[in-house]
Amino acid sequence: MPVNTVRVRDVVVGGGHPVLIAGPCLAESWDVCARVAETLKRICATLSVQFIFKASFDKANRSSLETPRGAGMDEGLRILQRVQQEFDLPLTTDVHLPDQAAPVAEVVDLLQVPAFLCRQTDLLLACAETEKPVNVKKGQFLAPEDTKNIVKKLETGGAAGIILTERGTTFGYHTLVVDMAGLPVMRSFGWPVCFDATHSAQRPGGAGNQSGGNRDAIPTLARAAVAAGIDALFMEVHPDPPSALSDSATQWPLDQAEPLLRQLLRIWKVVG
Repeated sequence: MPVNTVRVRDVVVGGGHPVLIAGPCLAESWDVCARVAETLKRICATLSVQFIFKASFDKANRSSLETPRGAGMDEGLRILQRVQQEFDLPLTTDVHLPDQAAPVAEVVDLLQVPAFLCRQTDLLLACAETEKPVNVKKGQFLAPEDTKNIVKKLETGGAAGIILTERGTTFGYHTLVVDMAGLPVMRSFGWPVCFDATHSAQRPGGAGNQSGGNRDAIPTLARAAVAAGIDALFMEVHPDPPSALSDSATQWPLDQAEPLLRQLLRIWKVVG
């Protein structure tokens, strides 16, 4: 069914053209962000895929106090701003608190609300007030139809555009499952739907003091989501996933990004 389109700088989400939202989990260094941004920009230009660069300045929902959270907002935004300047890419990052929304919106083009915070009314309204589009990760605890309330909050707050992202649903302890039939339910509320292929492969808290996951499941989940019908694909990508400071079990290897995207594009074209 037709949905509203969401403009993220020069990228149009929901217009029928494939969109990739990708980058390292954390803006852990300029070198990592630059390498991922440069490589993915080249790949997406070759494949005619629209690209939004993603990296987080903070991971406020880490499993343990001992696991790295990031360089902080000032340094993280400085890295993101440099990515924008040197590679001319639209940007997105997480916001965790209402008072972060306005300063973050001065740097990035799309605000992202983490899944655990998707029902936080003050945070959603603060993001909407920035007049930037907002991408909300569906909470692991929500049914697809429950995202209608998220949409209503953002619409009431005057958000410039809304994207809903599926990232798996809690299934017992340390396990996520993805309800592919829920994607069209979320899309039925009139806004584009994105699929987070890497977080959906997580095992939350499954590695003791951090999340584990099954990286091998990512291609299968991504193929299924594209076949089900999505407007954008979200992936965390890293040059050396085992050494990543966050989500090392489920970030996708940078050198395997192009083969996976080529495969997914064949399905995308069939689905239309």
